[in-house]
Amino acid sequence: MAHRSEMSAIPRALITGIKGFTGRYLAQELAAAGYRVFGTTHGAETPGTDNHAVDLCDKAALRQVVEDVQPDVVAHLAAISFVAHGDAEEIYRVNIIGTRNLLEALAGLNKKPCAVLVASSANIYGNTRMEVIAETEPAMPANDYAVSKLAVEHVARLWMDKLPLIVTRPFNYTGVGQSENFLLPKIISHYRRQATDIELGNLDVARDFSDVRTVAKSYLRLLQLAPAGEIFNICSGNAYSLRTVLKMAGELAGYDINVRVNPAFVRANEVHKLVGDPKRLQNCIGELPQIPLHDTLAWMLQHKDAA
Repeated sequence: MAHRSEMSAIPRALITGIKGFTGRYLAQELAAAGYRVFGTTHGAETPGTDNHAVDLCDKAALRQVVEDVQPDVVAHLAAISFVAHGDAEEIYRVNIIGTRNLLEALAGLNKKPCAVLVASSANIYGNTRMEVIAETEPAMPANDYAVSKLAVEHVARLWMDKLPLIVTRPFNYTGVGQSENFLLPKIISHYRRQATDIELGNLDVARDFSDVRTVAKSYLRLLQLAPAGEIFNICSGNAYSLRTVLKMAGELAGYDINVRVNPAFVRANEVHKLVGDPKRLQNCIGELPQIPLHDTLAWMLQHKDAA
């Protein structure tokens, strides 16, 4: 194994979960910024790429990948990210143990990365009474996914003295390529198929929706600036109810869909409103051009395939 100093001067980026929704867009941003992009995947490796198939819970295999890549920056995106994922044990194992294994491997490198971004989630805030949520708001997780992500943040704190860690709390975001398990891709898919009916849960929930392309640009800037030890909301600061989203999608598609509320889709401990305060992020990376939700939905409606 060659020492890092003997390798190319091109900076190296490692993205865990590179084939995931966000990972693909961040890989494009990093490559455009001049990085050689490596990734971890859960499944078969892709021939001719710098991706490595590895289970984050396999400590030895993950350590070997990290040693081989010798990354300058790392974005830890791999996780069970679907709130309604049915296997709580898998959520905790992958999200918490996988994160710990990665940070331990990175801390063991002779040459540490310049920046390590760990993606948490705005779900940790739960049902707060605050209209707009800043990073100082106490965590009140209301489901297993949120609890696992809060635990990930605590795991990250154990390594703050060893690694230049940045924690992000992304609010909801969407775009081309997101799984139809998620709400907006499900809605857009129905309109694209010109379905007459759709079954949804609580229509009065409100979420702060960003475009995945803006999120990827935010992550790139954070990795470049490396504000170690900081926590950032990734959000737009604007809330949209599900009813508003349906109205936008209907206008774009040219018809109104018949909505049936299915009680089975109404989650216990539903977080009714999540709106983030983006000031800390903006003060760090500057303001990025915000893509209006209407434009994001139009982009999704026009594309049938993932990015």
